Formats: sequence, C-alpha cells, structure tokens
Amino acid sequence: MAGDSFGTLFRVTNWGESHGKAIGAVVEGCPAGLKLSEDDIQVFLDRRRPGQSSITTRRDESDQVQIMSGVVNGITTGTPISLLIPNQDQRSKDYSELESIFRPSHADYTYQKKYGIRDVAGGGRSSARITAGHVAAGAIARKVLEQALGTEIVGYVKSVQDLTMTLDSDAIDASLIEQTPVRCPDLKLAEQMIAKIEQARKNGDSLGGIVECRIKSVPVGLGEPVFDKLEADLAKAMMAINASKAFEIGSGFAGTLFSGTSHNDVFINQDGEVKTRTNNSGGVLGGISNGMPIVFRVAFKPTPTIIKEQETVNLEGEETVFHGRGRHDPCVLPRAVPIVEAMAALVLCDHFLRFRAYKDLFNI
Repeated sequence: MAGDSFGTLFRVTNWGESHGKAIGAVVEGCPAGLKLSEDDIQVFLDRRRPGQSSITTRRDESDQVQIMSGVVNGITTGTPISLLIPNQDQRSKDYSELESIFRPSHADYTYQKKYGIRDVAGGGRSSARITAGHVAAGAIARKVLEQALGTEIVGYVKSVQDLTMTLDSDAIDASLIEQTPVRCPDLKLAEQMIAKIEQARKNGDSLGGIVECRIKSVPVGLGEPVFDKLEADLAKAMMAINASKAFEIGSGFAGTLFSGTSHNDVFINQDGEVKTRTNNSGGVLGGISNGMPIVFRVAFKPTPTIIKEQETVNLEGEETVFHGRGRHDPCVLPRAVPIVEAMAALVLCDHFLRFRAYKDLFNI
C-alpha cells in the first residue's frame, strides 16, 4: 500500500497489521555514530503500550522492540535501522462478525471500496496498533535531536471532552505528567478526567479531547518557505495519527478573536538573542522555526468502537445493527501523548538534517 513512508532525509517506513505476526518500522537516514540500544526505544514504547490502566484497552502487549539492523555494538552505522515489535495477544476471533458489516466511524467501508479487500482483524493497517512503529522510530529521532540540539519534547493531555486545563504551556510542570494514568499535569483536573473516562467505559461509551505539545531548544531555521513549511509538516504528521481530527499551532483558532495589535509577536533582545515577547505564532514564522518554543495542539475524536448498539449496513448495503466487542480504549488521549511526541520528533529530525545539509552545502 502506498503512503506508508514519511520524511525526506530522515525517512520512516511503517509496516504490519494489528493482528499480524508483528509490526514495526524501518528508519533510513539516521546518522552513523549515534549510541542506540533497545532500551532507548523501549522507554517510549512502554508509555504507549496497551494495558497500562483501567482507562486503556485490556489488550496485553509488552511491545518489546528488537533492533534487527543498522546498529553494531550499540552504535548506528548509517544504514537502515529495522525495528520489529512482535504481536503477542491477537484475538482475531473477536472480529469474525465484521467480515460482513461496516463499523460506524471506522475505515472498514473506505478500505473495502478502495481496495476491494480488507483485513478484518482489528482493522489491519487502519488500527492504532501500528502507531507503536511510529513511537519506536520517533525515539531514534528524539535521540538525534537531544544529542545535536538538546531539544525537549513534552506532550500532555489538555482536555477530555469539556474538562479543559487552563494552565499555559510555559507553566506546565513536566514532572507531573506521568503521575496519573491520563497524563494531565493538573493533578486535580486529572482526577476528574479519569472519573469521566471510567464512567464512559462503564456506560459502554467513549470520549475525545485534546493533546498539547511544547518543544523547547529548536534552532532558528527549520522548515521551508512554501509547501514544506514546518507547521504544515507537523500538521501532516499529527493528522496521520489514528483518531486525530484537527491541528492548530500557537494561538490557533483562538487567534481569530485577536486584533493585529494584540496578536503580533513583538521582537525583543533577550540577553543578546532575538526573541519575541509573546508566542502567538507557536514558534514558527513563514514556515520556519523562529527559536521560540513550538506549541501546538491535536484534537482526537471519541474512540469509534463502543459497546452500545449502533446502526450500520452490511456488505450488501442492508441496514443492520452492531455493538463492539473485544478490548478498546474508552479514550485514546493518554496513549496518544507519546505518539504525538514521536511524530513531532520525526518531523523536526528530518528538517534538522535538511537544514544541516543546506548549511554544509553553502558553508553558512
């Protein structure tokens, strides 16, 4: 299937299906000489894996990554890095009845119409299970950025349905994010979020919300002026995540309520460096990073698989009913946080390598 690769110089190809033997990714363009172990990747996969708490799916996957190529004696060689994550808890029988019907708000219908065939078990390639490959590849990109630039990428849950955190991104205490299963750094609000998700799960329903991400130590110059604008590539990456429905950067939609006077980010001299007094642009101007923190948000819809009975149609177009079975997240947001971080790392690493190549070529 086309469209399974992402990036230009730091290029990732994602492969595998939800209930196949394994899933994984191939990373091309990682510089040689980087210290890399499976433990460097595993720490991020552990944050994404299922079965972490009562507000995530009960599917029991350890998501143990194996580095199959591209690393010798713990050092990258500059050749493609192949990452393999075995599937251990497949229950394809949970999906046998789906061979003849289309699940509401899933990709069943579109895959069937486009390809004339689909992997019924867990949705195959359309399953969020494949994002483990994104996270594994993103861990490598993240290490490149940390070593070269000291870049820090921090994601967290900003809202669950109508429960919204009011803290500004620059006031977030990152050490609090992992203290609750919902990954919201406002601990009191996190308790309310968890209770709301638990109630939705008991009701056989699901909830959506927003993940916010803040990225520090990004140099000026990443991104291209027109079609490869940094925010455009970030948007593409975030909208490639399962269940994502909207992307905004900086002031986003709220910026429409400002006037130019109040929205413009005034330049200032801060300790000899050019900065802006505010950051309504979200760290990007003209498609190019301006040295300020990059701040963006991604909206995720409620998980489409719910236990409640829903109307649908079968392969013949006849009306019928369906209710979900198996193991599903009542809210994707907690596990989406490391996926958002990983996709951001992939975009930034690719643009960093492109920027470095441009500077080397022209001796800038």
